[in-house]
Amino acid sequence: MHLTPREQERLQLFTVAELARRRRARGRRLNAPEAIALICDEILEAAWDGLSLDEVIEAAERVLTVDDVLDGVADIVTTVQVEALFPSGTSLVAVDRPIGPVSVEGPGAVRTGETPVEINVGRPRTTLTLRNTGDRVVYISSHYPLHEVNQALELDREAARGLRLDIAAGTALAFEPGERREVVVIPASRKTRTTQERA
Repeated sequence: MHLTPREQERLQLFTVAELARRRRARGRRLNAPEAIALICDEILEAAWDGLSLDEVIEAAERVLTVDDVLDGVADIVTTVQVEALFPSGTSLVAVDRPIGPVSVEGPGAVRTGETPVEINVGRPRTTLTLRNTGDRVVYISSHYPLHEVNQALELDREAARGLRLDIAAGTALAFEPGERREVVVIPASRKTRTTQERA
């Protein structure tokens, strides 16, 4: 049986989620990887079952409570994001505070500096125009390959090959139905761009 890398990742996620379910059934509290895998697995299954994006997010928020995880895990797992396959196509599902409120000064607390940090320094930039032709919001996460985005998004997919959005890691852009927007893009990896330049 031949499995694509994405299918292999899905099976790995399912395996960790099943481990989390067994430990939880025995009354054990989950660590961060187990909690993330369980939430993501529930998201993927809910999307597969045909729930809407809002319904999937609501379901994800009910998977775990602070009492289900080890101390500090709720402070560390502040956001969970996963690409899920809906009947309308693939969309990014982002769930903020999936386990509960976080402590301002606990593990995983974020303290920002006084000056802005420039991202993707030295990376060549270009622009692409995208339009959402569907009837639902479509999200694109920071490192998702642009040529593989939801089919409802209209763009030059050949020009987008090997590129990703020039946005901070772990963030995403939302495209409302009918929205047309020009976005800044960069090579998905330095190695990819170097190879293209030599060709």
